[in-house]
Amino acid sequence: MASSSLTQHDISILDKIKDPEAGPSAPLLIDSSLPRDPHITDAAIYESITKLERSIISSIQSIELQIAGLKPTTSSSSPLSQYLSCVKDLDVLIEKHPNYASARNNRAQALRRIYGDGILVKTSSSSSKDEMVPLETTASETSLLSISTKILTDLTTAISLLPPPTPFSPLSPQSAKTLSQAYTQRGAIYHLTAKHLSQNPEAELRIDSDRREAGWGVVEFEENASRDFTMGGRYGNEVAKALAVASNPTAKLCGAMVKEAMRKEYGLA
Repeated sequence: MASSSLTQHDISILDKIKDPEAGPSAPLLIDSSLPRDPHITDAAIYESITKLERSIISSIQSIELQIAGLKPTTSSSSPLSQYLSCVKDLDVLIEKHPNYASARNNRAQALRRIYGDGILVKTSSSSSKDEMVPLETTASETSLLSISTKILTDLTTAISLLPPPTPFSPLSPQSAKTLSQAYTQRGAIYHLTAKHLSQNPEAELRIDSDRREAGWGVVEFEENASRDFTMGGRYGNEVAKALAVASNPTAKLCGAMVKEAMRKEYGLA
């Protein structure tokens, strides 16, 4: 009778099938002595940029506290108007420093808050319980298409600006944090887009035809979400790491099938 226990080799195979992108890889090397942003090496300029960015983010956090009723309203403007003002400030910052990845990541996040996580999909259904209600619900399709392009472009650009030149090259803690946030944020958008498409078979994508995502279906969005979560986890986001396999349909299917086959082979219950 076959042994009822799996060998370490068997377990490794199952883990690999469960997570096709898993496996030995170079450890992430963090070096605090490196410039905090590889494209802004002048310390004085970097401090000036981050001071302005922190001010904008502080304003956004204040708006959220007001929306949640945890802070008195200090402005006669609506939360939407205040958010849009913060986005304009980020626009100016990015125009002056287009290679500053953190501002792009933060602008994408602000735009998602304003227009919703489901912005990549045209659907008549309301936001799911996993999503925050958008602040802007009356924007035209033309505007929404432009915003979806900006969000994807910002995240793709932020990701492309910061990776180390080789898997064995170190990067600064700040670069790792921004990469983690950008990958995780894009993964979340892909994941929720897949969810909208699977729940609404007649839904259409709201993505510029020149972008690669325009030709994706549910599986492609899920698989790319898993890849982005994997990278977000590699750069430090533990939640993204946990979501990487859970969001990969191919990995889940293959893992379940092979695990069941091996259980039968070994006579396991």
